[in-house]
Amino acid sequence: MKLIINTDGGARGNPGPSGIGVVIATDDGKTISFHKKYIGEATNNVAEYKALILALQEAQRIFNLESSILNLEVNMDSELIVRQMQGRYKIKDERLKILASEVLKLIKQFKTVSFNHVRREQNKLADKLVNEAIDEALS
Repeated sequence: MKLIINTDGGARGNPGPSGIGVVIATDDGKTISFHKKYIGEATNNVAEYKALILALQEAQRIFNLESSILNLEVNMDSELIVRQMQGRYKIKDERLKILASEVLKLIKQFKTVSFNHVRREQNKLADKLVNEAIDEALS
């Protein structure tokens, strides 16, 4: 079984008030779940990683012990994070190394995980969830 996951993280200011958004869908486009969360003060890159971690945890939770049969396609509009996860860019920032390590532990629970860089226009719902999370926390 294949799941399509779109994630986004953002900060207003860098660092600043931050939120994350996750959309999990089947490969035929049916949305299984979506999540938004305010994560407090963070950088854009930390928010992107935290969104990815939440997405992997939720995919694992939804399918419980069967996550080892899942193939995941992760779409993100952060070229940096995608390239780091693909092993094409080194991770220099210590905070990001810790978060990347957590991601690498989580992806071992799945059959396959691929990372794709997508344009912001192709990640609209995840982006909307980020902004809703921040707006709700600040209002």
